[in-house]
Amino acid sequence: MLLLRTCKLPDGDGWQYEIKLDGYRVLRSRPAGRSGSGPATLTKRYPGVDEIVIDGEIVALDVSGKPVFTMLQNGVAYDWRQAYRT
Repeated sequence: MLLLRTCKLPDGDGWQYEIKLDGYRVLRSRPAGRSGSGPATLTKRYPGVDEIVIDGEIVALDVSGKPVFTMLQNGVAYDWRQAYRT
């Protein structure tokens, strides 16, 4: 689909929007019965579940809550505690 410049976003039931978060994708898998109370509960409720897979995005936020990818890229030198101080 080609990009179309517009001054107003479309609205209505057929449209959805989500914030674009720049980060690193992370996949984590664990055996279902060994991951704590949540997955163990899943194993009891759904006996066929052998493995839990979490698919997420690691995102760095500045003090105002805005995602900033360069903070994530430079994470080794960044004092992460500063971002959450009030």
